[in-house]
Amino acid sequence: MQDLKISLIQSSLHWEDKEANLAMFADKIAGIQEGQELIVLPEMFATGFSMKASEFAEEMEGNSISWMRDQAQSTGSVITGSLIIKESGAYYNRLIWMRPDGTLDYYNKRHLFRLANEQDHYTAGSERKIVTLNDWRINLNVCYDLRFPVWSRNTNDYDVLLNVANWPAKRSLPWKTLLRARAIENMCYTIGLNRIGKDGNGYYHSGDSAIIHPDGTTLIACSVREKIINITLSMSELIRYRERFQFYKDADDFIIPKE
Repeated sequence: MQDLKISLIQSSLHWEDKEANLAMFADKIAGIQEGQELIVLPEMFATGFSMKASEFAEEMEGNSISWMRDQAQSTGSVITGSLIIKESGAYYNRLIWMRPDGTLDYYNKRHLFRLANEQDHYTAGSERKIVTLNDWRINLNVCYDLRFPVWSRNTNDYDVLLNVANWPAKRSLPWKTLLRARAIENMCYTIGLNRIGKDGNGYYHSGDSAIIHPDGTTLIACSVREKIINITLSMSELIRYRERFQFYKDADDFIIPKE
């Protein structure tokens, strides 16, 4: 029953400037304490939430993927964050899960943000992705996915819900409320990492990154400032909570249809 050591990097982003963002995050990662098993970066951490998919997309062996591989190998940590990826003629908002040994998994954002016309520029994912790290099962989500509880419904198949985001400050109340709701209803730790600062479209982001206990208690929260958030999640605490409150045994069955 290993604990899980995690670092979240809450940061502003350089608008549509990959070189500047990768250099900035390399500096921040270099300052993270040793022994962290997972380092989390925001949604579209290399560009900001850009709709210029064809201009900024990379292949799966592009510079940003190579950078993630180098960072994972040098730190000994899994590095995760989303990038604009082109594959088979389609563009994806893809959350990369890069391991220190250079292997990776990925999750394509399922729910594309209609208010920004994301669906006109990107292809939606069709499959959930649950990865493992030291026996922890982690469900990968991106930003707008947080609004759709069926998609993140826990069928006793994960322990942590991880969401990386570019969530505007004007909707910070739903962000904070939904993080807590997802933790409670799924009896899991919920991690939400959001960016801060103004993007190239003039939208301001207040961060409000947080880690929520399965009972809905906020373990750590950080609002509008640059911050590296470190936390150790307790597996024994999660097991005790689930054994005491076995609400999942009364859950309704459901099926998510394949497209």
